[in-house]
Amino acid sequence: MKFYDREYELKRLKSNITMSKSTSIMSVIIGRRRIGKTKLILKSVENEDFLYFFIAKKNESLLCEEFVGEAKDKDFSIFGSITRFKDLFELLLEASKERNFTLIIDEFQEFYSVNTAVFSEMQNLWDKYKDESKLNLILCGSVYSMMKTIFEDSKEPLFGRATEKMYLQAFNVNTLKEIIADNNSNYSSLDLLSFYIFTGGVAKYVELFVDKKILTYESMVNEIFRPNSYFLEEGKNMLIEEFGKEYSTYFSILSLIASSKTSRTEIESLLAKNIGGFLDKLENHYNLIKKVRPILAKQGSRKQKYYIRDNFLNFWFRFIYKNRSAIEIENFDYLKSVFNRDFSTFSGRLLEQYFIQKLSLLNKYSEIGTYWEKANQNEIDIVAIDELNKEVLIAEVKMNKEKISINNLMNKSIKLVTNFKNYKIEYNGFSIEDM
Repeated sequence: MKFYDREYELKRLKSNITMSKSTSIMSVIIGRRRIGKTKLILKSVENEDFLYFFIAKKNESLLCEEFVGEAKDKDFSIFGSITRFKDLFELLLEASKERNFTLIIDEFQEFYSVNTAVFSEMQNLWDKYKDESKLNLILCGSVYSMMKTIFEDSKEPLFGRATEKMYLQAFNVNTLKEIIADNNSNYSSLDLLSFYIFTGGVAKYVELFVDKKILTYESMVNEIFRPNSYFLEEGKNMLIEEFGKEYSTYFSILSLIASSKTSRTEIESLLAKNIGGFLDKLENHYNLIKKVRPILAKQGSRKQKYYIRDNFLNFWFRFIYKNRSAIEIENFDYLKSVFNRDFSTFSGRLLEQYFIQKLSLLNKYSEIGTYWEKANQNEIDIVAIDELNKEVLIAEVKMNKEKISINNLMNKSIKLVTNFKNYKIEYNGFSIEDM
């Protein structure tokens, strides 16, 4: 698959290469697994002098042996035996005084498993050498909670050292539409919606479907629900390391949210336990869920719902984790039947998200959200506010265009529009046909 998007990120990374010719730069790139961090970084250093180190969970001396070999292959002069990463890092900082280059350390958080002292040792060396050396240091990691702690916890040694932090996001809806159009010129709206839901814009999943030419609804469903499918264990592989021994509680919460149990009260009643701490960590520590309040609601409002941020994980917890028994006995025909039956209902919320993101990319609105009143009455899918021009878009989203009623939408909006005196109000409906 060709390289898509990331123009802004590439520009920033290339700018850092230029700046590092006069002083050392430390960039931190954080993003969930498979989002495309490594490919982006390697794209930015094409035709540049660079070293790439991947931190695997193995003995520090073995890692150093591997890294020394890579450095020697790039004509770095290293003599003697090196068994501590700090010694290699110091040699490279010293070398960068005369030779400007990029050092990429991938899965940086795995030093927790190798030797936790590395973080403080690197901090001491960085502070000692950074003004005289010319190293473009890129530290990349995919375990969000660990990377956030390393660089944003004031008690950690590398706090405040990064010149730039970049949180790499999934491909947006415009890029996904470009990709599917480039690779399947006859795609349908259903193909695009399923591509958006299954991949969530995650580069690895997009690449997998594109390279295999799996770009229709039916072919994607068949690829996911089959023996030895890449996707069956993906959610588990991603998150067990993040959650540790309490993963079963976190998985249960995420499964319920994916099944439309979106309020804390609903989840607690089903799990029969207080989950306030778990929800807080899922939102603020792991960045996996988001709290949604009705648009215009005050910050402390109790009217709130929880949603999973990641489209793929939303799908995985709803249809794969929830049906583990059927997967265990490889009853994939059953799984496909369940998915096909529930797809229309499940995809409704994600279709709303698609149009919310599409509207946000217009750079027209100051605020975009959803709206509902007490007891979930008068739910409105999209409310987009343009404060500058005093305009409001109120929209309903349905899979089937025939089910959209602008009159019903206007009736549900009676209380909402009292907040927008002297605003121009536009009512609209979006369906799968408008993607």
